[in-house]
Amino acid sequence: MRRAPVTILCAVQFVDVLGVTSVTTAIPAVLAGLGLDASAAGPLATTYAMFFGGLLVVGARLGDRHGHRRVLAAGLVGFAAVSLVGGLAGSLEQVLAARALQGAAAALSVPSALRLLLHATPDDGARRTALAAWSAAGAAAGAAGFVVGGALVEVLDWRAVFWVNAPIGALLVVGVLLVVPPLAPDDPTTRLDLTGGVLLVVAVMCVVAGAAAVEQGTGAGRAALLVTAGAAAAATFAWRMRRAVAPLVPPRAWRSAHLRDGTVLSFVNTATTSSSSVLATLHLQDELGLSALRTGLTLLGLSALVVVGAAAAKPLLDGRAPGSVAGLGLAVVAAGNVTLVVGDAAWAAVAVGTAVIGLGLGVASVAATTLGTDVPDDLTGSASGILNTGAQLGTAVGTAVLVMVAGTTSPAWAWAAAALVAGATAAWSVARDDAPRHRPRLRTPGRRPA
Repeated sequence: MRRAPVTILCAVQFVDVLGVTSVTTAIPAVLAGLGLDASAAGPLATTYAMFFGGLLVVGARLGDRHGHRRVLAAGLVGFAAVSLVGGLAGSLEQVLAARALQGAAAALSVPSALRLLLHATPDDGARRTALAAWSAAGAAAGAAGFVVGGALVEVLDWRAVFWVNAPIGALLVVGVLLVVPPLAPDDPTTRLDLTGGVLLVVAVMCVVAGAAAVEQGTGAGRAALLVTAGAAAAATFAWRMRRAVAPLVPPRAWRSAHLRDGTVLSFVNTATTSSSSVLATLHLQDELGLSALRTGLTLLGLSALVVVGAAAAKPLLDGRAPGSVAGLGLAVVAAGNVTLVVGDAAWAAVAVGTAVIGLGLGVASVAATTLGTDVPDDLTGSASGILNTGAQLGTAVGTAVLVMVAGTTSPAWAWAAAALVAGATAAWSVARDDAPRHRPRLRTPGRRPA
């Protein structure tokens, strides 16, 4: 395995996913610094995720057509430039514009980075190691964002949360151009399905915004309207994909059982882990009175154990089907949520429970990505976009549901619900792998699976 390209591409994943959560802990400082009221917190929390999740599949198709290294470099340049400008924002509108453009740039970068990582690791063993590093980078970034954001705010200023991305993005551009091998476009002649792209973006953005409205309690009617609009856009998108001459998602991707199952697992992974950690963050600050930095440090075990879990996934995958390994990881996630319930949300229980959740997430995310990308080479760009979209939707929907449950009952009931969903999905995934017709056949060099 060529370590330098894998390191650079995993760093892209880390930085882009870090952008989802790093600003979360800085929101109070942004509100105070710009003289905004609390109503601005919702848009600040969701704008990046809306554009990131909504444009991932479009970014993947742009890479297929124009070349993934070129699109990746363009995304990184845009991310760095917008981060530099975002730190100079003087109004809510300017901050939101910067977050939207950051999310769009990240959506260009992540699918192409994963496609290039798979291209750089054609051997099965090297690919599993690379996917373990990729999954660990993404999962750890989601949790580490709370620590990074809190530290930058307390040591410097909220603007540093933006500015820190500029030099990192510039270094990543140089690294991509110097060490990542080029890859010819997978489908250079296809037209980009703009209608399908708009429908998918609207669907994802409406679902994310509706979930955020539920989470923030800004009105049941508004949330229901957004979710309904998202569902209608999603149904129209599905209809469009069956009739378009050059659909945004290739028909063979729709038919891939591996990609479908991997996407379901990616959705549940984040729905039962990101949501639990967000709820833990709120509990530590609002109920236990911890600062943003101390809260981030309490959750540091989650980030550390994600790396351990991802490393453990590789030997597990050597002798087991990815679905079974994902089921094992989700069972550990369920155990972590149970720990939060049994420990009555005390500080020690939160620290231990979230660490166990991180361990399970590391195992499950590697297995889900391995399963979802077990498709023909020319579909891996689309697969990476679809998998990441599923993960972003899982975070949005899962967090909204758990915060709503916690608000109407208690955090314990919310964590219990997450444990139930993780456990049920674990059983489903293992059962799917028990069916001989479904067992994934991981690629070997020179072979393209059907």
